[in-house]
Amino acid sequence: MTDQTVTVTVTVPFAIRKRGGRKLILTPDGTPASPPTRSRPDSALLKALARGFRWRKLLETGHFATIQEIAEAENINSSYISRVLRMTLLAPQIVEAILAGKHPEGLTMARAMQPFPLEWKHQEIT
Repeated sequence: MTDQTVTVTVTVPFAIRKRGGRKLILTPDGTPASPPTRSRPDSALLKALARGFRWRKLLETGHFATIQEIAEAENINSSYISRVLRMTLLAPQIVEAILAGKHPEGLTMARAMQPFPLEWKHQEIT
C-alpha cells in the first residue's frame, strides 16, 4: 500500500454582487445562493432618508429658501440634494419597510433615487 495524495479540483461558478453595502453570492442563473436575511436596515438608504427629511424640514421652516442654498451650506451638489429630497415623497409603507430593513433587495440606493410615480398607490417596492 502506497501513500499517494490525489488532488481533486471542483469548480463552482458564482458571482459576488454588492447590495446595500453587503456582499451577495449569486448562482449562475442569477439567483441568490441562499435567501438573504435582513438583520438590519440598509445604512445608505437610511442615511439618504434622514438627510432628505432633514433638508425638507429646513426648506419648510424657511431656514433655507432654495435647494441651491442647502447645497452651498452642505457643500453638496444640488442635483444630489434634489434626488434625495424626492425620497421624502415615497409612500409611508415603503419608508417603513426601509426603516425596518424589510425592503426588497431590488430597492437599492441607486434605484430609490430614480424618478418614481408621486401617487403612493402607484409606487412599488421591487
